[in-house]
Amino acid sequence: MVNKDFFLALDLLEREKKVSRELLLESLEAGLASAYKKEWGESRNIVVKLNDEKQTIKVYFYRQIVEIVEDEDKEISLEEAKEIKSTYKIGDVVIEDITPKDFSRIAAQTAKQVVMQRLNDAKRDMVVNEMNERQGEILNAIVRRVEGGNVYVEMSGSQMEGVMMIADQIPTEKYQVNSVIKVFLKKIRTTSRGAQVIVSRSSSGFVKRLFELEVPEIKAGLVTVKSIVREAGFRTKIAVASEDTNVDATGACIGNKGVRVNAVVAELAGEKVDVIEWCEDPFEYIARALSPAQVLMVRCVEDTKTATVIVPDEKLSLAIGKSGQNARLAAKLTGWKIDVKPQSSLQAVIDSEEAPATDAKEDDAE
Repeated sequence: MVNKDFFLALDLLEREKKVSRELLLESLEAGLASAYKKEWGESRNIVVKLNDEKQTIKVYFYRQIVEIVEDEDKEISLEEAKEIKSTYKIGDVVIEDITPKDFSRIAAQTAKQVVMQRLNDAKRDMVVNEMNERQGEILNAIVRRVEGGNVYVEMSGSQMEGVMMIADQIPTEKYQVNSVIKVFLKKIRTTSRGAQVIVSRSSSGFVKRLFELEVPEIKAGLVTVKSIVREAGFRTKIAVASEDTNVDATGACIGNKGVRVNAVVAELAGEKVDVIEWCEDPFEYIARALSPAQVLMVRCVEDTKTATVIVPDEKLSLAIGKSGQNARLAAKLTGWKIDVKPQSSLQAVIDSEEAPATDAKEDDAE
């Protein structure tokens, strides 16, 4: 069967569906084979071969040569096989060309349905595989609907559905239908409706990726993100370091006049971001982690990983933060339990230690 129009349509389908030529041919062969089986018998061993170069479609019927035929759709006697080819013997497979002159309407329709289903499945699998490869990246998405507090988005360029659950949303943000937003691809999950992308804007990974996009030194490996903690919508602390003494890790992340960190803050709708230089010395690291507060002294107990931090009285609320947020994030960032105390409390301890014990002695005398 020679059909130039068929293969021209194949060219169009390849461009339209954006799938490989090989996959198209494989899907068409399977679809056409299914159509022929419907017309000539489901149990027959039928294989369709498409020759892309010669633009031909061939249909072959396979039967094995046996001594006693029990299934005429799959077996053929040696005597009958020798009528086709004299050299056949028991166990050989007889291949017959049964290519019809044209398709019936039912066969063509069946082939179309099977082919389109296989193509859709293949396209979906390609998209799922692509999304799996891009896990942990930032992608653009279009907000399609908001239901039950969850935000459903369409991943740009793939038409695949993503869902951003309440816990993955920035609590200070409102999401409008048809708006384009950046999302962090957390994982792919399989549901009864097919594959679904789980996305987030509240994860620490989202902020880390934003910095990688804004700071070339991170992408080049000159600056390393050592740790990052976040309370979405309120504050993020990110610890960075560089092994190159000529590279200022915090300066690279902040940028000239704060342009880089401000770009990240703008994407996070004004969320505060503290960029901290990582340090091996726990005393110094803990002090830096409590930024923007000034730290006067740090006392550490290595065995229990606890630290007492002394700050000026007027900076106590800043060091602790609203609802303890700053101190809490500093503890998560460093891995130490941090107890923040005002300078006056330390002075009171010193004064008590230096005070004369006359009162106590007088009490004893009484």
